[in-house]
Amino acid sequence: MADLWWIYSKPVPADGRELWTLFLQCSCITAVIGGLFYNWMFASLEYSWHLSVAVAVSFSLLLLLTLLLVHPARCVFSMIMPTLGTKQGRKLLFSACIMIAVVNVTPNIISNIKTILQVIKCICKNSSDSLLNSTALLEKVSWEFGDAVQETIHSIYKPMNGHFQFSLLQNSSLIYQKMHLAGEKISREFLSVEVLVKDSIRVGNRLAAGFSMLYLCFESSWYLKNYLTNLRFDNFYITKKLERLAADRKAAHLLVGSPKKLIRPTGLKLSWEEVVLCLVQAMLVTVALVLMLVVVAMDHFAFSVADTAVRKAAQFSAVPIALNIKYKVEIRIMPFLFKVFGHPSEKLLLGDFNRTYYHHLIFSSAQCRISPPTPPNPSVLLVVGLLFCILYGTVLLETYARRLCREIAASFFQSWEEKRVLHLYKKLSRRH
Repeated sequence: MADLWWIYSKPVPADGRELWTLFLQCSCITAVIGGLFYNWMFASLEYSWHLSVAVAVSFSLLLLLTLLLVHPARCVFSMIMPTLGTKQGRKLLFSACIMIAVVNVTPNIISNIKTILQVIKCICKNSSDSLLNSTALLEKVSWEFGDAVQETIHSIYKPMNGHFQFSLLQNSSLIYQKMHLAGEKISREFLSVEVLVKDSIRVGNRLAAGFSMLYLCFESSWYLKNYLTNLRFDNFYITKKLERLAADRKAAHLLVGSPKKLIRPTGLKLSWEEVVLCLVQAMLVTVALVLMLVVVAMDHFAFSVADTAVRKAAQFSAVPIALNIKYKVEIRIMPFLFKVFGHPSEKLLLGDFNRTYYHHLIFSSAQCRISPPTPPNPSVLLVVGLLFCILYGTVLLETYARRLCREIAASFFQSWEEKRVLHLYKKLSRRH
């Protein structure tokens, strides 16, 4: 492995064997990166498969030529890998979390909201139908009661029409048509909102992913540029070369009593600045986690409401309505004479009308087309949890990823690393 890395990090291969070894190394790297790039474009960013294949193949060929011919490009590419463990890699993971929410959570929430609206539409339709039928019952009651009134009253005082008049809507198709149009309008609006949200988030996620990839390359190039132009940049590590230089010049005491800022790149010790940076990044990841959990909780809440609405609507029983009419007609014979003699007057019953009419208000029926509520996908929560575990891991490993970037740059430019070590040694000597 050391020999392979030595050939990979050399500016120019020494012979044909090293050239073929370098070509095989670059070919394997580009094949793996091309496959990952295709999967990322097709599965995560939702590009078409033929576009993903074309871009992945073109990118792989260009990457192969670049790695094979340009030595600094190999260094930059090698530093991109540990840079994925920094905030730029976290941006890509955030992008993946957003796409998971867009593809799986958001349509599920909208589907459950549609189910709730279907339940409301069904209740409105059936209740309005029952109310229209109740007007027909009132019409029947009015005619029977009117007939009883005409039969009871003497022909001299009988009115021309003893019936109550109801203005009934015999054709209810207009109401059903309006309700259907209103439901279709709501469905179209929800569909347009769903498409707009998904398209907007998809485009935004693609732009964010592309910017993150470009920034990964830029950050690695920026680090290499500072490494090669500034001797003080990221130069506070006690490396093996510095230890050998101090031992050769019999100044090992400089490293024993070194300032607190100096640390070993292979150790686990973190400086105070690195600890503060980790805490800040952990807080940002926690905020993103809370927002993602809110979206997932909304999915569960929408499903709970939709499931409760469907079950309760199916359990709605018909509401019985009883209309009782009591009508009694009687006359008193000589009431003033009976009142003079202190006896109760005699009553003559002419008519007695006592009937009860029954009706049921129905709020739900089996004819309603209600799509079943869609339960949340448990694998979504599992994948999101795994991604955020990786995110918290990158927060802790970001410092060590930066140290690895420095080790990679030092292995590609060893002569320049010796100058940096000599600069740090002279700095320690002046302080001592």
